[in-house]
Amino acid sequence: MITNFFIPELNNHDVQELWFQQQDGATCHTARATIDLLKDTLGDRLISRFGPVNWPPRSCDLTPLDYFLWGYVKSLVYADKPQTLDHLEDNIRRVIADIRPQMLEKVIENWTSRLDYIRASRGSPMPEIIFKM
Repeated sequence: MITNFFIPELNNHDVQELWFQQQDGATCHTARATIDLLKDTLGDRLISRFGPVNWPPRSCDLTPLDYFLWGYVKSLVYADKPQTLDHLEDNIRRVIADIRPQMLEKVIENWTSRLDYIRASRGSPMPEIIFKM
């Protein structure tokens, strides 16, 4: 995937300003061959458990998709217990379409406060932010 899709796509862009953060610690993502390939491509702009820039502590709490969207969408998608794939897909489309800009603005405000806290605390855990939402 990285060799056939990601790196060729990177070659179509100016990557000098690009930072890449791996999303999890899955072994296929942190295997030495994968990390070496990404380091060769991105240099010191790789954020990973085994990369030049270490993965931030509690980083899932820094990603709006992780700390908000997936849980919110899942709770509404499964509320009526879909029994078929079509029903599930319809629910997903409906829930995503119903998300209003005002809700996303609040999520971004919360995300900004999380980033401010991380900067001020120099990367320490942030329980007062995490449980505030």
